[in-house]
Amino acid sequence: MDDVIRLTAAELAARLAAGEVTSVEATQAHLDRIAAVDGADDRGLNAFLAVDPEVSLGAAEAIDARRRAGEPLGELAGVPLAIKDVLVTTDFPSTAGSRILEGYRSPFDATAVARSRAAGLVPIGKTNMDEFAMGSSTENSAYGPTRNPWAPGRVPGGSGGGSAVAVGAFEAPLALGSDTGGSIRQPAALTGTVGAKPTYGGVSRYGAIALASSLDQIGPVARTVLDTALLHDVIAGHDHRDSTSLRHDWPSMAAAARAGAAGESLRGLRVGVVAQLSLEGAQDGVTARFDEALALLQAQGAEIVEIDAPHFEYAVAAYYLILPAEASSNLAKYDSVRFGLRVGPDGAANGTVEEVMSATREAGFGSEAKRRIILGTYALSAGYYDAYYGSAQKVRTLIQQDLAAAFERVDVIASPTAPTTAWELGSHHGDPLLDYLNDATTIPANLAGIPGLSVPVGTAVEDGLPVGLQLLAPAFEDARLYRAGAALERLIEDRDGRPFWAQAPELNGHIGGKAAS
Repeated sequence: MDDVIRLTAAELAARLAAGEVTSVEATQAHLDRIAAVDGADDRGLNAFLAVDPEVSLGAAEAIDARRRAGEPLGELAGVPLAIKDVLVTTDFPSTAGSRILEGYRSPFDATAVARSRAAGLVPIGKTNMDEFAMGSSTENSAYGPTRNPWAPGRVPGGSGGGSAVAVGAFEAPLALGSDTGGSIRQPAALTGTVGAKPTYGGVSRYGAIALASSLDQIGPVARTVLDTALLHDVIAGHDHRDSTSLRHDWPSMAAAARAGAAGESLRGLRVGVVAQLSLEGAQDGVTARFDEALALLQAQGAEIVEIDAPHFEYAVAAYYLILPAEASSNLAKYDSVRFGLRVGPDGAANGTVEEVMSATREAGFGSEAKRRIILGTYALSAGYYDAYYGSAQKVRTLIQQDLAAAFERVDVIASPTAPTTAWELGSHHGDPLLDYLNDATTIPANLAGIPGLSVPVGTAVEDGLPVGLQLLAPAFEDARLYRAGAALERLIEDRDGRPFWAQAPELNGHIGGKAAS
């Protein structure tokens, strides 16, 4: 059944519907793949934090039984799904990559998970992530770093490196992630996968362990634009339990992707290139692949338009005040009293409330979480609120205005998803600013609440590692992204003679491949 894991989600779904393979067989094949390549030691990818074959195979058997009974099923019924550990689930632990939630079991499913189950998708496990989604490399997980399948000595990006690697390494055809400042799109770029950040409020955040509530968004990860769109269709829609959830009639993202892949002319499509997203110090191979992709779009009739967004240069600074401020507030609930870890000052759970709280937070939070809690608490403190958090919110408004003006001239905006390819594990330790700057092109979409999509466009000549191109669209125009993204994906496939995901190194049971280590 090794060929089953090489199928796209759409292809696997078609075979399941035709009775050529069962969900149990497909699920077992992916579980076998996880067992072969996903150890937590230095020879494994460590993409998963929790896997339970009994749970997954039981869900798969239930779908097979419904199919045998002739029940109507969703298009993706029976397809395995990896779930970022920021989304709570009833049948797997939910830790957000932190010791402070080690072993926590939720009494309910996140809405995105519940909708996936209702559509017949089979949860196959929970994926690794930077602690509470704080990071750009998945090195900040309390449970060890995730490794990039293209090069085991390199990071997969973050915070959702586990979901991107699970998909890119054929451990799952689909995954759920979360994107607060690029945590779906940037790992997609670094692992050669596709990732989407929906319009803010387009997918319910209910049951997502919060980092920054005005920025967080749940979204899909896959190997193709169509697969990403199919999962987006499953999880999108209003949820009364999420006060930020939008009441909107979303068109079919899958239909848009299929239209984009049909090979139609792109004449009339205006693609904006923002001067402020052409970052100084960007890797030459990234810039080259980006320029080549623009040329492919232009050759198909798209118009490339240079636009100006003068306040984008302040986006990273504003984001790293807004996010820590909201994070310090959201993470205050981890106090040793209500749930999660409880450690006393003497190592036992003894002492005053203040002593136990202090000892628990010291033991339970990692260094990056502590850094951002401290920074956010300071930014919100009396006498500094207006100077820091308030000023950052004003910059956010200016960035939103820049984007609104840009979209009066163009249909989509294109940029490199990340300024570099995957860097070596450990090379950014001691300098968190290097990680922060890697999000410079993805952050504006979160500040403005607009949708973004990362599509692989080739590998950098310097290191043979994947490069992603990011497309942005106005709020509510997610389908526009899928149409343009699928068209670009088709052009890349025509250029290379095969899908990009098919170029990933073969792991053969252990990490190792043709790309740089």
